[in-house]
Amino acid sequence: MKLLKDRIRKDGKIKEGNVLKVDSFLNHQMDVNLFHEIGKEFKRRFEGEEINKILTIEASGIGIACVVAEVFNVPVVFAKKTQTKNIAGDVYTTKVESFTHSRVYDIIVAKEFLGKDDKVLIIDDFLANGKALEGLAQLIEDSGATLIGAGIVIEKGFQIGGDLIRSRGIHLESLAIVDSMDEKTGEILFRD
Repeated sequence: MKLLKDRIRKDGKIKEGNVLKVDSFLNHQMDVNLFHEIGKEFKRRFEGEEINKILTIEASGIGIACVVAEVFNVPVVFAKKTQTKNIAGDVYTTKVESFTHSRVYDIIVAKEFLGKDDKVLIIDDFLANGKALEGLAQLIEDSGATLIGAGIVIEKGFQIGGDLIRSRGIHLESLAIVDSMDEKTGEILFRD
């Protein structure tokens, strides 16, 4: 998606440890007009698929998932990283290791929001090592729902996540796949 790649080149910042900061438009301050274009692109890429629910993980994926869900005209559910008083009753839970935060989270979805009649599209901002996506896929499997696919805004193609998810047979659509980043020059190369 050229619009997204151009924005990453313009406003993305490369930090030590293969971190690509896009917080000025994607996951801290959010460019909702860009999100709408992202939503339309995911709708085009999953055209013809029956989808009745979007699933993401807190926190960075929520904004994007909401706009994508609006384009698909379906509800969005997000997996929480902490048990709260608001989640009462039965839950699906699994463990997820965060690349960004270098820690393991228990992610939780209330059983009332995910079930066997759901046809789910996962939406997230980044794909690095694939652990968040694996965890969300596990929640979908545990619920008896059908995983239709996963839409990722930015995939780090030089990390194992994309290959791992594709090897599982999951229909993965990444809008921008970064092949390499150079912290010193600021250069970002994308896969075509």
